[in-house]
Amino acid sequence: MKQWMAFFTFLILAGCNPQDATPVAAKEASVNKAVFGTTPAGETVDVYTLTNAQGMEVRAITFGGIITSLRVPDRDGKFDDVALGFDNLEGYLKNPPFLGAIIGRYGNRIAKGRFTLDGKTYTLAINNSPNHLHGGIKGFNKAVWKAESFKKDEAVGVIFTHTSPDGDEGYPGALSVRVTYTLTPQNQLEVDYEATTDKATPLNLTQHTYFNLAGDGSRDVLDHVVTIHASRFTPVDATLIPTGELASVEGTALDFRMPNAIGARIGSTDPQVRLGNGYDHNFVLDRNAEGLVPAAHVVEPTTGRVLDVSTTEPGMQFYTGNFLDGSLTGKAGHVYKRRMGFCLETQHFPDSPNKPAFPSTILRPGETFRSKTIFAFSVNH
Repeated sequence: MKQWMAFFTFLILAGCNPQDATPVAAKEASVNKAVFGTTPAGETVDVYTLTNAQGMEVRAITFGGIITSLRVPDRDGKFDDVALGFDNLEGYLKNPPFLGAIIGRYGNRIAKGRFTLDGKTYTLAINNSPNHLHGGIKGFNKAVWKAESFKKDEAVGVIFTHTSPDGDEGYPGALSVRVTYTLTPQNQLEVDYEATTDKATPLNLTQHTYFNLAGDGSRDVLDHVVTIHASRFTPVDATLIPTGELASVEGTALDFRMPNAIGARIGSTDPQVRLGNGYDHNFVLDRNAEGLVPAAHVVEPTTGRVLDVSTTEPGMQFYTGNFLDGSLTGKAGHVYKRRMGFCLETQHFPDSPNKPAFPSTILRPGETFRSKTIFAFSVNH
């Protein structure tokens, strides 16, 4: 009896419940840094691991500011990785689908790799024939960023900084960029963007994580139920360049104002879905005020995981991994086949430098670009 009493006393002193011997003391938020790999040019790439008191974990590397993993709980408290990616740096060095990366200078497409600004025409790389895509051949996704971690109250994060020189990938002006990832106690990943330039330049920064809330790496995302807070979208031509129209989603397969499974209409005869080979479209977010507005709400029914996205940006590209083709082997040996991940890329509209009626993406000297997007994770019981 004395031995049992001593055992229970030990458990209590250790902060445990004698009935299940489970620690009851809360964890502390933490941020850790380690070496992830070395580039062919000999640059060291570090990985920062952010963990909050609830156990949610975000891992991001200095190569491309790439989010390599996002571990979040399901309705039973089981943690899984809900972001597509690779186990090592080698996988990210080519990374044709831009898994997890910061995208810049210009996220999405610019028609025929050309734009005219202040009377001068600039020529960019054609890396998504016949157009320019996601900043070019060596965009921000392939830069080694400087990084500094922080801990503030119960939040932890990492600040990535990068200077893009004048003429980088054909863009004018030396551009200084700062992207901050903050993991909050509420299981929110906040992404804050800032930029300044010494010459006028187009700028459209976004984050290109592929999500799969099932978390097991073996299923497609067609059963995920999506709501998008947008009454309009920007229709595209056969090369996925916006026509310039802001069209109503009413009566189309792009109407996600009410919850719909990704797979419910992805095989429809809707001409826009056919042009996109699925969903690969910019949605014009409904906005009644400045600041953050809801962009998307996604539920994975088997795990109960929920993702809510809010942003200060005017648009969001909804992309359903249509060009994943099984040629990439990701984390834990998972083969990434078609539609095994989806992206919610908050952004300005594609090809805005060539579409004067679209919200301007031109950043000028003396101005500071600021943008914020929040990826909030929860569970649906």
